[in-house]
Amino acid sequence: MKQQHVDVMILGAGLSGISAACHLAEADPGLSYTILERRDRIGGTWDLFRYPGVRSDSDMYTFGYRFRAWHGTKILADGPGIREYVQETAGEHGVVEHIRFGRRAVRASWSSEDGLWTVEAHDEATGESELHTCRFLVNATGYYDYDEGFRPEFPGEERFTGTVVHPQHWPEDLDYRGKRVVVIGSGATAITLVPAMAEEAAHVTMVQRSPTYIMTLPTHDPVSVVLRKLRVPAKLVYDLGRRRNIALQRGLYAACRKAPRLMRKVLLAGVRAQLGPNIDMRHFTPSYKPWDQRLCVVPSGDLFKTLRSGRASVATDHIETFTEKGIRLKSGEEIEADVIVTATGLRVQLAGGAALEVDGRPIATRDHVIYKGVLLDGIPNLAIILGYTNASWTLKADMAADYVARLLTYMREQGHEQVTAVATESDRAAESAMGDSLNSGYIQRGDAVMPRQGTRAPWKILNNYYRDRRALSRSPIADPALRFGSRPGAAPAGGEPRSAQADSTARVA
Repeated sequence: MKQQHVDVMILGAGLSGISAACHLAEADPGLSYTILERRDRIGGTWDLFRYPGVRSDSDMYTFGYRFRAWHGTKILADGPGIREYVQETAGEHGVVEHIRFGRRAVRASWSSEDGLWTVEAHDEATGESELHTCRFLVNATGYYDYDEGFRPEFPGEERFTGTVVHPQHWPEDLDYRGKRVVVIGSGATAITLVPAMAEEAAHVTMVQRSPTYIMTLPTHDPVSVVLRKLRVPAKLVYDLGRRRNIALQRGLYAACRKAPRLMRKVLLAGVRAQLGPNIDMRHFTPSYKPWDQRLCVVPSGDLFKTLRSGRASVATDHIETFTEKGIRLKSGEEIEADVIVTATGLRVQLAGGAALEVDGRPIATRDHVIYKGVLLDGIPNLAIILGYTNASWTLKADMAADYVARLLTYMREQGHEQVTAVATESDRAAESAMGDSLNSGYIQRGDAVMPRQGTRAPWKILNNYYRDRRALSRSPIADPALRFGSRPGAAPAGGEPRSAQADSTARVA
């Protein structure tokens, strides 16, 4: 069995993993690190999803990295463009040679005696197992299962004679030209698929249980287009656009929280103006408040244009059963289809499905509180990179990666080998790290695995870029909630007895 040791092991070579590696390399070039990536290419989500029209649902000035400008003017970039951006970033920062592709991490075990993580990985090409040891482990795999999307079982599926696909596993040879398509769902994936597939399909029907708030953005950023024509340097255009869009994102979210009735009227008025007189607004009038679930965006109103053209339609109802020719709704309406796309969401998991252990005992991540949205209480030398759910993912993921790099630099300078976040019972809240701001289905399903957030700082999830920037990028690393140790078995810094640290690591199940 092959074995390798590095200072830092990163799981995942998507947006978050490449960000973590870039920050580590810049902060401390002497650190050795390896990235384990299950896929054969860089990109993570943006290599996995290949359905028609796949794109970001966040503007690229905030979805891109702080340290590397996105030079396009498209507000919502397509999936291949984002993957290329991540690939180029990794190449420019010398990260590619540190990636071991085709490796699936199956287990990560911490040994208090050795002061090391041991990561067992399988080479999916050869079937061989590898052991990797590291002082510090960074989980940058995101929070969903790449093997299986969320796929409810519908009555009568076995009777349907057509093709059923999930967007997470799009068949390269799927031919839907001239065919009738049903897209089940109303989230970002569904509203992307409908106009994209309608270009070649005979007709596309979006079937939803309940509507979603949808907002239109321009295809290209108008301010940036003007600045480029004036020959303003591209880096400055990016910086200005990033600051502006961060403020706009935060302002929109805050307005929806503080004045939900007013913002509901504003958002629905924007939809009404684009639908025209022949489409019923009930299909776009949610029962919940704005930003109780993630707000969806469409470039230049492409979804609404497609609906007005008659090439697509919307049905709001529950599915009673699949039939031989399509689906039947509870209202009795039957919708014929040759292809049914189940855009029904994702399954939540952490660490890419790898089992986590401390001294031979399995870790139940749900039982742990998360410090500043990055460190699990009681688990030494482990970081989790999570992004925002109420703004661009990368805004928070980038700050979390920067914080990990600062933390490791601090530990090296102070001669520490271990760090453990220690929470009290009063710090623990009932909500998960994702569950305080949104009530979307995938967040509710993820409650079983996501860490808890806290009742107060530094444990409470802020979901506020400006406050998180102070907490993660500007605040001192030294904190009473952190226990540092110089070597395995040594007393933590600050004079705390070893038993205090041992107790803090015992919250495993």
